[in-house]
Amino acid sequence: MSVAQPRYDRRQLSPGIVHIGVGNFHRAHMAVYLDDLFALGGDRDWAILGAGVRPADTAMRDALKAQDCLSTVIELDPEGKSARRVGAMIDFLEVDPGNGPLIAAMSRPEIRIVSLTVTEGGYFIDPATGRFDSRAAEIVADSGNPDRPATAFGAIIAALRIRRDAGAAPFTVLSCDNLPGNGDAARAATVGLARLSDPDLAGWIETHGAFPNGMVDRIAPATGPRERAMAATFGLADDPVPVTCEPYRQWVLEDRFAAGRPALEKAGVTFTRHVHEFEAMKIRMLNGGHAIIAYPGALRGIAYGHEAMADRSIAAFLDKVETDEILPIVPPAPGQDLTAYKTLILQRFANPEIADTLKRLCHDGSNRQPKFIIPSIRDNLARGVVPKGLILASALWCRYCYGIDERGQEIEPNDPDWEVLTAAAREARADPARWTGMRTIYGDLGDDPAFAAAFAEALDALWRDGVDATLLHYIGRS
Repeated sequence: MSVAQPRYDRRQLSPGIVHIGVGNFHRAHMAVYLDDLFALGGDRDWAILGAGVRPADTAMRDALKAQDCLSTVIELDPEGKSARRVGAMIDFLEVDPGNGPLIAAMSRPEIRIVSLTVTEGGYFIDPATGRFDSRAAEIVADSGNPDRPATAFGAIIAALRIRRDAGAAPFTVLSCDNLPGNGDAARAATVGLARLSDPDLAGWIETHGAFPNGMVDRIAPATGPRERAMAATFGLADDPVPVTCEPYRQWVLEDRFAAGRPALEKAGVTFTRHVHEFEAMKIRMLNGGHAIIAYPGALRGIAYGHEAMADRSIAAFLDKVETDEILPIVPPAPGQDLTAYKTLILQRFANPEIADTLKRLCHDGSNRQPKFIIPSIRDNLARGVVPKGLILASALWCRYCYGIDERGQEIEPNDPDWEVLTAAAREARADPARWTGMRTIYGDLGDDPAFAAAFAEALDALWRDGVDATLLHYIGRS
């Protein structure tokens, strides 16, 4: 099978973007949009310099540098796979504990955008308040050592300080992560951390910087032996880091940039003032939907998302929660039909070619539940509705964190706070308030009598009747 190559001369590219966090999603999403844009013949001064702030990023750098920073992207359409080599990245900066090479690159005037995919946890948001957590250990460490920061935001601040002192304009900080108000979260982390060590710099960033909000969407599973074997069928057996992804992709952005931007609208990006509506639609329905199928599936020993969707109880559970409890509290985005979007999500989740693991979808619930599930519970309670399906989804997460599935098999640690969560889940079996009382997750929601009662009822049913019977009871089947 043939592999599409970049349809432009990569020697004509020059960097305009530094991207921190070169994982599968970035290479299947932002890099693909830029690849398409370059193929149209313009904006070739917006190529990407890859970067990382974790020691683990060194392996990705070594792999990509060995193949001239080309990424293999395989689209998994059920009607037939296709592969392309994406050439939008032209170099990958050295990964250094003090982030010296990264800071130097971001200080260069031709770098006008610094983009990030550093996961939800990389923004240091306090789940209980939804605000930047200035007391996080990594933030405290960076504030005391601003010249050799360990975090992405510490490095961004160090580079912005150099640019300010040189009389240069700031770059735009462009979050490409899945979290509500991702641009606002990036601004809060940047300004909040800067304020701890240099209040004047924090003020300059607030006045002159830009942090556009955006919604990003594409399912790109982790790479393993299956994905490498797939690349081999395209004659790319020597690529250790191919990316597989679904055919669907979407990117919605605010048009708010400090130093210009590429004409991404030519490549299919939507620029709009209504990003938050698109964002709420996607985060509540798609990311929330992933959580809704992931935990019951994992507890029943199911390995993949499409296999969970083939289970009638789980698929019906998702459909009913989406229809009855999520659609009514999601503001419609311009030009979007929420019912049609729900149908599209069900189809995407059921795509057997994706083979997205439930382990990946279950990962980091302590960061994801407060963003994807709990806000929808709160919004339903505010309209006088007790959302028993969403509350059951949260109880399923608790049951999962107990650490033993319904077959008696141990569940591997799957959260940065796994030990804390497991201890709470085991105490919650007898006292559900031990779980809902975790202020760092639920805030004051655990004080709501209707929520607490529904959660206790759901968790008790999971332990007494099992996952399948509990789901069937919710969807109204015996």
